[in-house]
Amino acid sequence: MTDGIRPTPTIDSTVPHSARVWNYLLGGKDNYPVDRKLGDAILQASPGLADVARTSREFLGRAIRHLAGEAGVRQFLDIGTGLPTADNTHEIAQRVAPESRIVYVDNDPLVLTHARALLTSSPEGATDYLHADVRDPDAILRAAAETLDFTRPVVLILMGVMGHIADHGEALAVMRRLMGALPSGSYLVHYDGTSTSASMVDAQERYNDSDTDAYHVRTPEQMERAFEGLEVLEPGVVPCTHWRPEPGTGTPRPVDAYCGVGRKP
Repeated sequence: MTDGIRPTPTIDSTVPHSARVWNYLLGGKDNYPVDRKLGDAILQASPGLADVARTSREFLGRAIRHLAGEAGVRQFLDIGTGLPTADNTHEIAQRVAPESRIVYVDNDPLVLTHARALLTSSPEGATDYLHADVRDPDAILRAAAETLDFTRPVVLILMGVMGHIADHGEALAVMRRLMGALPSGSYLVHYDGTSTSASMVDAQERYNDSDTDAYHVRTPEQMERAFEGLEVLEPGVVPCTHWRPEPGTGTPRPVDAYCGVGRKP
């Protein structure tokens, strides 16, 4: 493991934390009363945010199953991992292809305390955890190269993390630096919350008024820009519920989060 599991950092349970709030919205138990209080306030403003949390995870599962299966990719770089939950990236990928190799990246000390749960692996594959910031893509790429072979296709996963970079131009530059280091045949799996309803914008303002790391929703047009230069897989950059829904689930209703999968030519 490149970075090693460091000593458990001090966690302030009196201040809400973005990873714990999201864990609460997903129905998890790794959160404190202060996180649940903020989560409830956000849900009061936008009840659909719980659907965003759930459906974005479901989208990730569908995308990984396709890429590890039909597309045949065996390497995954998951940045902005968040707290471990059911069906983490390595679990989904290694069910399809046990030899898959996964590197998780997060700068959150709370995630670091749970990182051992992300380091289980099939005997044929490998997992690693890097304590690093998405704003420093070069450091991530250097460290991830100890586990991943950058001469072969890699799936870059950016799920709900780029909204933490306030300037969209800066966020795009980071994404392009990361994709630029990956070979032809690599993929981008990306989602962020979108300003597609007044309630979502209100919920995000309430969230940003707390002491947590601010998050900035994007427009659908901004989400499409993230895939410029890539071959976007059908059905395009769409609400997460609309990306290849499972057969028999009925007509999906849109959520305030857009996602897509793009292939590097």
